[in-house]
This record gives sequence, structure tokens and C-alpha cells, in this order.
Amino acid sequence: MAISRGQLVKELEPGLNALFGLEYKRYENQHAEIYATETSDRAFEEEVMLSGFANAQVKPEGSGVVFDNAQETYTARYTMETVALAFAITEEAVEDNLYDRLSSRYTKALARSMANTKQVKAVNPLINGFGGGFTSGDGSNLFATNHPTIAGTTSNTLATAADLNETSLEQSLIDIAAFTDERGLKVAAKGVKMIIPSALQFTAERIMKSEGRVATADNDINAIRSMGMVPQGYRVNNFLTDPNAFFIITDVPNGMKHFIRTPIKTAMEGDFDTGNLRFKARERYQFGVSDFRGIFGSPGIS
Repeated sequence: MAISRGQLVKELEPGLNALFGLEYKRYENQHAEIYATETSDRAFEEEVMLSGFANAQVKPEGSGVVFDNAQETYTARYTMETVALAFAITEEAVEDNLYDRLSSRYTKALARSMANTKQVKAVNPLINGFGGGFTSGDGSNLFATNHPTIAGTTSNTLATAADLNETSLEQSLIDIAAFTDERGLKVAAKGVKMIIPSALQFTAERIMKSEGRVATADNDINAIRSMGMVPQGYRVNNFLTDPNAFFIITDVPNGMKHFIRTPIKTAMEGDFDTGNLRFKARERYQFGVSDFRGIFGSPGIS
């Protein structure tokens, strides 16, 4: 359906002083704090988790060496989605608009909608990673205490869910340092950045930057700050919907990934039959995860 003169009555009046509602500021590219971006030239991308070897064994004198087998354990698949939106303006509405600004204003609104959609899609793995349907390549929830490995299981969430505070953040960092690989070998992992909803920014500021321990009368130092833990601090993501959940990006490679198949493109054309002007924006991309060890999360409890 095209935007007609009946929907734009005030825009056609010569006494109009201002138009508003399409010029709000927007939160830009917050997904870049969570994901590593790569390009793609296919309908889907697959990344395979490979196991290494277990610990070496003692070889008794005169006996043969023990052979181990490496293997593929799971595959992470990124199927590209096409995201698009369009609008049309009637020929009459274009002719009668006194300010000649209709198309440019609504083109900006189209860009705003496309950008907002990308940010909403970017947080879906985090929002739905505790049991809402988003799983990693191993078939478990993105955040789980029982990710299957050849050696048993491993975890990237707290054993007992907790809200963000000094204790829960310290335990999260301890758990990250205890990560193991597919064969049960220790992974030298660290938390580098915290991703939080806007509701937790004041709590995070106190925990990360206070010189002493938060909300105590003791003279203890703030160990998180003094030890330089979470060196990149915290980033607020305004699209997270749970006010209590918090996440930590780790330095494990090949974690959260954003594949771009087709960058955003815009097009305009006239319709011969109706004379309407049609505007379209379109892009293809996908957000997901390869190695779940690239992120740690807690759903909170409040």
C-alpha cells in the first residue's frame, strides 16, 4: 500500500512550520561489542569444532607408544537471512508536497527500521540462550552447565543463577578460567568485556570502578578493579530485554560471529501503471556462535 495524500494532510498545508517523529537519535552498531564480523559469499557458512588430543601417557620401557585420535565434534551453521523493507508514495502525494522532502524523510525512517532490526536480531542469541530456543552447535542451550565434550561436560554459565554483584562476577571469572576443551584440557581463558542491559549500568559502574569493596564497611580493596579483571570494562546494550541477565565476552577465539552475505542496499523505482515511487532496503546476514566458550552468561534471578 502506498502512502497517499490522505495520510499526509498536514504536510500539504502551506502554514506548516515543522515535521517531527522521524529524527530521533538511534543506538548504533551495539552488536559490534558482542560479535566478530566476517563476510560470506554463500547461502550458509559452517564452522567445525575439532578436538585435539588428551593428555600424553607414560610409555613404559619397551612398550609401544599410545596413539590418540582427533575428531570433529560438532558443526556450527549460519544460514543467511534476508532482511528487507519497502514503502511507496503515490504520484499525487509527490506532486502536491510543498516541501519536496517526503521521500528523503521516509528514506531515513527506512534506514532507521533496518538498523533497529539488526540490533534486535543481534541480541536474540543472548536473550534466548538460557532455554528460549537458541542452541549452540553441540545441541545445548548457548548458556548451559552441561555442554557435551569427549571428556564429559563443560559449562559457560553459573552453576546457580545469580544477579550481577561482586560475588557473582568473581565466580563468573573463576568459572571462565576453569574452561576446558573437548578433551578436558585446561583453556587459558579470561573475561575481557561485560555486556549488560541499561538497568545494570549503575551496578556495573560501582563494581568495576570502586576502589573498595561495594556496600561493605570493611577496608578491603576491590579485587576486580585492582587486578585489572575484565580489562575492557562493560558495555550497555539497550536491546537486551531482561534487566537482570549479564554476559561476559571472553578471549576464546571463534566465539560469537556475525556473517554478512550482502551489505545493505537501497533502491528506488517508479511504477509505470500507478506512477507511485517505490523505495526498498535489503540486506542478508546472520548472527550466531561457533565456540560457546567465547561468551559466559547468567540469567539473573530477580
